Amino acid sequence: MSKTLRPAEPAVLSAPLAAPNQPKAEAAPPYYERHIFFCLNQRKGNEECCAQQHAEAGFDRCKSQVKAAGLSGPGQVRVNKAGCMDRCAAGPVAVVYPEGVWYTYVDASDIDEIVESHLKNGQIVTRLLIPAYLGR
Repeated sequence: MSKTLRPAEPAVLSAPLAAPNQPKAEAAPPYYERHIFFCLNQRKGNEECCAQQHAEAGFDRCKSQVKAAGLSGPGQVRVNKAGCMDRCAAGPVAVVYPEGVWYTYVDASDIDEIVESHLKNGQIVTRLLIPAYLGR
């Protein structure tokens, strides 16, 4: 006996969408206030990538510093690994959302400054910003 597959049920929204001229429903607060994503991509051969720039050490340092500062968990900060973000020329790279701020870093003190200034106090670390034109 074969099973008959049915199309997936449409998603049920928790609040109906407002018509264009009606007030919008209040959005729930985000699960995390900020996410920081670290590119840990490893390319084949000798192609330039964040993994060659010790990105894993930066990720590990950030995760431990966020936890030590009591910033981890719902309503606070989430530190995530990411694949290639196509900013290899500036590597290693990390991006903080929801602001969409792109950083490069060299050592643990740079990571500590990002955690203290941006993730904890909401202040962008301008000296570590990646220029908009730097891509892959």
